[in-house]
Amino acid sequence: MRRFIPFLKSPAVVPVIRLQGLIAAGRPGGALNDAALAPLLERAFTRGKPAAVALAINCPGGSPVQSSLIAARIRRLAAETDVPVHAFVEDLAASGGYWLACAADRIWVDESSLVGSIGVISSGFGFAEAMARLGVERRVQTAGRSKSWNDPFLPQKPEDVARLRAILEPLHQTFIAQVRARRGDRLDATADLFNADVWLGAQAVRLGLADGVAHLVPKMKELFGDKVRLVPLGQRRSLAQRLGLQLADATALAVEERLAGARYGL
Repeated sequence: MRRFIPFLKSPAVVPVIRLQGLIAAGRPGGALNDAALAPLLERAFTRGKPAAVALAINCPGGSPVQSSLIAARIRRLAAETDVPVHAFVEDLAASGGYWLACAADRIWVDESSLVGSIGVISSGFGFAEAMARLGVERRVQTAGRSKSWNDPFLPQKPEDVARLRAILEPLHQTFIAQVRARRGDRLDATADLFNADVWLGAQAVRLGLADGVAHLVPKMKELFGDKVRLVPLGQRRSLAQRLGLQLADATALAVEERLAGARYGL
């Protein structure tokens, strides 16, 4: 009834989107990617007249491409609708997780949040010596001299390391450019922020990587009034997920997330 009485002001509405877990393309079981988040973000920015959109972030990173796509979609929708975006970091916004946080106009952290890891990593295992001890011969035929580069079953070659670094360095520079573009002169120009270090929330604020220490509910009430309506929006699960038919994929993703979080002591 309230909406039909013109002199009664409706409370502000703030959709809340949780960005939790690994960032990865085409992964079932809860991974963050642009395809899965697109309808959710569209709904958050365009349904009704939201006063803002809040992002609750707990993310160790993942795919740089998906990080870029998600962040670009958030910025595009924010510009089209003129809706401000606030990111609230919980335990972790590292690597791609911090890329997502930078899509917000303001980044808020807990004093004990871990923030940063502005870098790029490629990791794997080498089995060449184990293969030799087991007496296993590796047989590979390729068309194209680079087709088998960085093969984990062959000894690592200097030229393969050089090729990999030629990929990682431009990715790192793209990440740095994104952070600088979004954070601007808020960044501490005297600090080395781009060596993949992580900082506690209060330190991140001092360095300009975040805007303040604050939690989602009280900060939204402070900005939009005590009666602000916080509307959680979540990804819809497929029938297979609801029936538990993708248990193996979800378990594998959970293991990956735990391993990624373990790098930061979580």
